[in-house]
Amino acid sequence: MRSRQRMFAAVMRLLLKCLRLGRRRRFKLVRQAGQLWHYGRLCLRSLLYNSFTNSDVVLDSLFEPVYWLVDHVTRWFGVVFVALVIGLTSSIVAIVYICLLPLILQTYTPAWICWHLTYGHWNLVMIVFHYYKAITTSPGHPPQAKNDLTGVSICRKCIAPKPARTHHCSICNRCVLKMDHHCPWLNNCVGHYNHRYFFSFCLFMTMGCIYCSISGWDMFRDAYAAIERMKLLEKERLQVAANQTYYQTPPPTFSFRQRAFHKSVVYLWVLCSSVALALGALTLWHAALITRGETSIERHINRKERQRLQKKGKVFRNPYSYGSWDNWKVFLGVDVPRHWLTRVLLPSPHLPHGTGLSWELPPCVREPLLAI
Repeated sequence: MRSRQRMFAAVMRLLLKCLRLGRRRRFKLVRQAGQLWHYGRLCLRSLLYNSFTNSDVVLDSLFEPVYWLVDHVTRWFGVVFVALVIGLTSSIVAIVYICLLPLILQTYTPAWICWHLTYGHWNLVMIVFHYYKAITTSPGHPPQAKNDLTGVSICRKCIAPKPARTHHCSICNRCVLKMDHHCPWLNNCVGHYNHRYFFSFCLFMTMGCIYCSISGWDMFRDAYAAIERMKLLEKERLQVAANQTYYQTPPPTFSFRQRAFHKSVVYLWVLCSSVALALGALTLWHAALITRGETSIERHINRKERQRLQKKGKVFRNPYSYGSWDNWKVFLGVDVPRHWLTRVLLPSPHLPHGTGLSWELPPCVREPLLAI
């Protein structure tokens, strides 16, 4: 009897111990889960808290994967874009030499022949020279030695001093002096040392496309009418051939060479007109920026700074603008009047003013003028 009571008591004590242990473990797990939850909330708040956070920062963070994808796609497709520019330009030049030039030599007067030969070859040389220099010239980067470098800020990605007007290119993964933008059609950044080459290429390419569109307008109309006539005759020929035998089928009215000629003229005019409109708008935009002494990036920065100072009743002045005319002289490197011929109208590999690290007053500017 006593042994049964002892066994029952032992079983009850063991059961009570198991219940207490399970309750303690359950409370311990709940306590640990609560601690982890509070710790996670604290970490999340500490990572996301920023007194400067606004809607722009949130949108930039959300679009960061898109920016990463665009940067990497642009980096790898830069070579494809350069090859496309070279291929399309070469096709236009080939059409002009093979199709249009013989027709010009046969039908135009000697004065017009001299004009077309002179202007066309000069424009072509300027396009080839400035495009080659734009894609092969480095835009300029801050030196690796950081001892003697005067920086106005620190690049968050390079962790290095960043001089004035210098910005980090996420595609090249380097800081660029006086960076304007990264151009995929050059597979290169547009910066201090190749900005003039880039703008000159856009300008002369636009001029060349306008020249081809205007000069080839009459040929384009004739070629387009000939193509429409070819389609109509081909339709009639097929209708006649359906009612005749094989030996009675009439030969084609237009030869392969005539078809290729007319289609090439239409292709030339459509491509040149499209490029003239698109590239002409881009050239006008950059011309306006040069007139104001700004780059594409500085345009947005200065606009925000102008709005911020305007709210305080102050006026923003661009410290890198010397007036419209002097801005063009500084950009093109025109120090004396003869430079308009030797450095603007003729190919010239001269360097821009300054090193891109500091911005002293250029020698072509007589008086420092701060433009609004």
